[in-house]
Amino acid sequence: MEKSSFQKVITDTELLQNLNDLGYKSMTPIQEACLPLALAGKDIVAKAKTGSGKTVAFGLPLLLGLHVNTMNIQSLVLCPTRELAEQVSNELRRLARYQHNIKIVTLCGGTRFVPQCISLEHGAHIVVGTPGRILQHVSEKTITFDRVKTLVLDEADRMLDMGFFEDIEKILFHIPKTRQTLLFSATFPKEIEQMCEKVQKDALHVSIDEDTQTDTPSITQYVLSVEEQAKDEALKGFLLECDAKSVIIFCRTKVGVSDLQAYLYDEGFDALSLHGDLEQSDRDEHLLLFANGSAQILVATDLASRGLDIKDVEMVINYDLPQTIEIYTHRIGRTGRMGKEGVAVSFVMPFQHEFIDVLKKANIVFTCKEVGDISPKKREPEPALFVSLCIDAGKKQKMRAGDILGTLTKDIGLHASAIGKIDILEKFSYVAIMRNSIDKAYEGLCGTTIKGRRFRVWKLG
Repeated sequence: MEKSSFQKVITDTELLQNLNDLGYKSMTPIQEACLPLALAGKDIVAKAKTGSGKTVAFGLPLLLGLHVNTMNIQSLVLCPTRELAEQVSNELRRLARYQHNIKIVTLCGGTRFVPQCISLEHGAHIVVGTPGRILQHVSEKTITFDRVKTLVLDEADRMLDMGFFEDIEKILFHIPKTRQTLLFSATFPKEIEQMCEKVQKDALHVSIDEDTQTDTPSITQYVLSVEEQAKDEALKGFLLECDAKSVIIFCRTKVGVSDLQAYLYDEGFDALSLHGDLEQSDRDEHLLLFANGSAQILVATDLASRGLDIKDVEMVINYDLPQTIEIYTHRIGRTGRMGKEGVAVSFVMPFQHEFIDVLKKANIVFTCKEVGDISPKKREPEPALFVSLCIDAGKKQKMRAGDILGTLTKDIGLHASAIGKIDILEKFSYVAIMRNSIDKAYEGLCGTTIKGRRFRVWKLG
């Protein structure tokens, strides 16, 4: 096994092998700073941006501290949104592969309550969830935290912004006071300091500066001056000029998101929307299709500015300007991740030029552009590279990615290069197929079996 810097703090050989298999060759700055302290049982207040490796920083101590043979909830992770909670749960499960029988339960709103209760009846080691749903389980007495040894507050500033502090206080009343508390936040307003004083004891502070991180983003930033009535046309021209395959466009309101997504769709762009009024199932599906390359554009409110692990976003566009520089930072942080380059563009109307002064005051380097500078390379947008198929079977039917991959390659005859990301959800599975192979894949799956059974299959988009 390739020597890993994780060996400095971890001695479990099976865990080290699993980290290596997952591609974690060395620690990020936040992991290097936090892991020794967390493993020593210290309370930590850590400041680090999204995408810096925080989940591994708190996940490894949680897993290494478990008594696996005792089916009690020993760790609780609170997250501001369902999307972040599910991402944290999935990453913890990947990290936990080194040892059998570790049970991680996700408790969030937007999903049925009773199945969660049934799952809890069989016990759990780690619970990850949103404060509202966790508090509901506490109120219904379907969960107990009397054996919790470690509490994690992930993206604590976002939870405060969303008004969850009262819920968190009520949850804390049911957790032992003699515990370890790990708090992670991208910013440190006064409210965070007050929260730390209430929930932690002698906490050690860790702050990772942007310029010390190994995956410091390389984001080229532009300000585009545009008249209000010309914004849509300017956006279309800019998208045709840059020809980006993965773009998140931020709007201020849900109505604005819906209107802009409809405009782009009518203009031929594969665009999806993301905002709070969508059903949770639609939000999940839109995120999945955008992440697997079946849609090039995601038009979103600030719901998507933090807590979403969407890889390889080439560009972020602030169609509507953010209200604060912190929100601006979170928005553009969706691109230029993991050492890759990204582009951020902000549309500034004549009465919004003070935004340029705000960027200058924050020492942000940017280039000003005019609408006249836009020169589209194409007249019409090209469709997304992938099309997704949905299969009417998921984890409940014991479906695995390997089952779908094997059927597509061995039985149907697709080359592996034509098959993109495969996502297995609770009741459904999604597979991204290169557009030029979609008909063969669809007809093949409709006419054959997977694991000896026939399932319904349909195209998305």
